[in-house]
Amino acid sequence: MSDGARGGLDAAIASAAARDLPLAASLLREAIRIPADHVDRAPGAPAGAPPGSGSGGDPLCGTSNHEGPRLRYLRQALLETGGLLHEDDVGFDAFGNLYWVLEDPDDGVARRDKRVVYLDGHADTVHALRDRWHERTGGLDPYDGLVDPARLDRGFLRSELGWLPPDDEWEHLVFGRGAADQLGGVVAQIVASRILVELRAAGALRGVVVRSYVTPAEEDNEGGGPLYLTRRVFPGAPPAMLPDVVVLTEMSGDTTDGALVIRCGQRGRMTIEVRVTGRSCHGSIPREGLNPLEHGAAILAEAAARHERGESFGHDERLGPGSRTATWAKVETASDCSVPERFTFRFDRRLTAGESPDDALRAVAGLDSVARAIADGLHVEIAVPRYEETTWRGYTPGNPRVYGAWRTPEDHPAIAAARACYRAVVTPHVDEPREGGGSLRREPRLGYWRFSTDGVGWPAPVDEPALVVPESKRWVTAGTMRHPAIFGLGPGIMQNAHKIGEAVDLRELRHAIAFLARYPSLFAGRE
Repeated sequence: MSDGARGGLDAAIASAAARDLPLAASLLREAIRIPADHVDRAPGAPAGAPPGSGSGGDPLCGTSNHEGPRLRYLRQALLETGGLLHEDDVGFDAFGNLYWVLEDPDDGVARRDKRVVYLDGHADTVHALRDRWHERTGGLDPYDGLVDPARLDRGFLRSELGWLPPDDEWEHLVFGRGAADQLGGVVAQIVASRILVELRAAGALRGVVVRSYVTPAEEDNEGGGPLYLTRRVFPGAPPAMLPDVVVLTEMSGDTTDGALVIRCGQRGRMTIEVRVTGRSCHGSIPREGLNPLEHGAAILAEAAARHERGESFGHDERLGPGSRTATWAKVETASDCSVPERFTFRFDRRLTAGESPDDALRAVAGLDSVARAIADGLHVEIAVPRYEETTWRGYTPGNPRVYGAWRTPEDHPAIAAARACYRAVVTPHVDEPREGGGSLRREPRLGYWRFSTDGVGWPAPVDEPALVVPESKRWVTAGTMRHPAIFGLGPGIMQNAHKIGEAVDLRELRHAIAFLARYPSLFAGRE
């Protein structure tokens, strides 16, 4: 493609993204709103039935493993907005992922020579906390968004959220649970697909196969959707099914680095469960029992102190240090005047590059307080629980709750293409009147996520004999695992996620759409 043709495609895609922003905003608001049709109805009521009219709703609609209505809506939106070349190019797999494929059969490039670009976002959100939204914001509903501008508590929102633009720019904001994390990203995938189809004659799909996925249960089980692909689909699959690059559409903005940062990696995560079993007895004669709560509390205190001192934690120059914190606990007891029988608690352990799950487990098992509990006659089990919740399609993943770190080298061709893409379709259309904060920037920036994303599901074992990856795909090898080039760019500011009043700026959505529509052919053309 000549420089003139590339410049023409850049301009056409940027123009189409601006034109389609109202459509994207409408799709996003509806994707946020959908749970309102289900959360106020008893289980079993037919769609469209008024609240309280009988059985059939789902109080967890929209959260992990309860994304069905939203995913079906997104599939229909693809069909209705022209995001597909053929109706049978979209579907649901056994796990529950929504997927669709775009390829121009008339682009003059043999399929064996095409690059394969995956787009990945998740459809589930955390719980809405609807009453708290009403109480704290005055005018916002987590599903219906801005419902009463006159009662909106702007002061609270500014204190609660990490970044908001000046008051006179709030017409660009969409509020609601999932606005930032990460329904804006999946809507960007859909509208970008529409543009890719529209501009295929201009070369938007030349030399590339685009496989787009919207996954369920990411909030509960990060990477579960892509893990299904890497473990169940990719072994034995032809090269046209294996990604050359994965673009995560998870929110990538930050209050310091600005919006739409290109994220090249993240720490991994694992859940460590500690089960301390003692002997129950009456609380008035505690010497007759073995108290797991008191011994467990000592384990928690020692673990916190060692974390504070940085003992047994690795550090990576790019991803930062590993970390550990207690996040969940359960006491099994006969009454509040009894010594408990069992105390179970969990650590959220963030794994940086070079740290292994086995070492993280050994660090907990080696605590002095664990040894004391065992010496005093208690039973201490330290293990990684499995994720046994069933997806909305009835699939039980059963994977250990270990989600490894990943990092794509900043000099990888996929990252160079991301920078070039940003400069092609974002930079010319961004004015930068102010410095700092979460505003858009003219120049691309590289960074790393602080939290987990679907990226943790893409690495696969190096020693998997059925997974044959051509060298031309330039997968990244790190220890015993390998993964395609992965990076992320999506609308939303990280410090706004999971908060009351969650919001996203539509100006970010516009440029994310343009980026996703331009990246595939640009990447393919540079290789």
